[in-house]
Amino acid sequence: MGKIILTGDRPTGKLHLGHYVGSLRRRVELQNSGEFEKIFIMIADAQALTDNADNPEKVRQNIIEVALDYLACGLDPERSTLFIQSQIPELCELAFYYMNLVTVARLQRNPTVKAEIQLRGFSENNAENDLQRQGIPVGFFTYPISQASDITAFRATTVPAGEDQEPMLEQTREIVHKFNTVYGPALVEPEILLPENAVCMRLPGTDGKAKMSKSLCNCIYLSDSADEVKKKVMGMYTDPDHLRVEDPGKVEGNTVFTYLDAFSRPEHFPKYLPDYPSLDELKAHYRRGGLGDVKVKKFLIAVLNETLDPIRERRRYYEERIEWVYDVLHKGSETAREEAARTLHDVREAMKINYFEDRDLIASQAALYREKLG
Repeated sequence: MGKIILTGDRPTGKLHLGHYVGSLRRRVELQNSGEFEKIFIMIADAQALTDNADNPEKVRQNIIEVALDYLACGLDPERSTLFIQSQIPELCELAFYYMNLVTVARLQRNPTVKAEIQLRGFSENNAENDLQRQGIPVGFFTYPISQASDITAFRATTVPAGEDQEPMLEQTREIVHKFNTVYGPALVEPEILLPENAVCMRLPGTDGKAKMSKSLCNCIYLSDSADEVKKKVMGMYTDPDHLRVEDPGKVEGNTVFTYLDAFSRPEHFPKYLPDYPSLDELKAHYRRGGLGDVKVKKFLIAVLNETLDPIRERRRYYEERIEWVYDVLHKGSETAREEAARTLHDVREAMKINYFEDRDLIASQAALYREKLG
């Protein structure tokens, strides 16, 4: 069996630079590499509903936003299958069976789940009397199991993702190992593919927070205009002690330099900042003092807009062809469902719950009762 990719995003808003450097840019590179037999890109609407159940319209409206961002970044429906999670009912059945292989205690130990619970303000205790915080929805609590069904349904060998998803992949591997041990080898164990640039594993928000997140309003979106990018970069968190140009500045923990680590390339310097031959030289000058934040931010604005300009142009092209985009998602969902159905068939066979297909079972029980009846 060749290598297969499964990855995706929750449709809770437009995609941002954190998505781009964490996974999306790499997906396009992998798609174009020719190394993978199949590539499945999922718009995870069902997972998005685990913490947006009271606002399904938010999820519904953002399906197209995510699809437009995918296409704008270069994902090609001829080489990658783009589909919507909720249109694949087989995923629910797989998750139902996997729930019997995972303990509540194991889910509670998952650090990604813990972090997401805290981020969304869910109460970890019984919140019936807590007017400020909602209790943890069961669907949200068990979404590592749902994610395992997503990955295994398509026999994914490779999951491009950021480092925050490593605990989720470990959970999936545990489920696969347990299933194959109990029922026989029916599932494929996946591996995570992390960004090659360590900075890209988790891009901080514009406010310097550890994670760029829509809910924290600290994102630069792939669809942001050049003016919006400029405004957000000019408001970026830098070194709070770098008050005057002549002051020595800190590069570590400085969001502007973190973004330059992720996005700048050698050819950007002669084009936008010819006074410096490299990013290392720019950092050295900032550290010893004499370099203002505004100059560095203007360089970052130029770098980001050069990256985003072709994405914006392609997005405008697809925005004029919305019906075609939905047709792509429809056909992709049909293809994905066929693949998931084959996996579910093998799972049922391994679990021996394919009663009506098991002719030996029917024949042996018929013979047993004929003998009893004599």
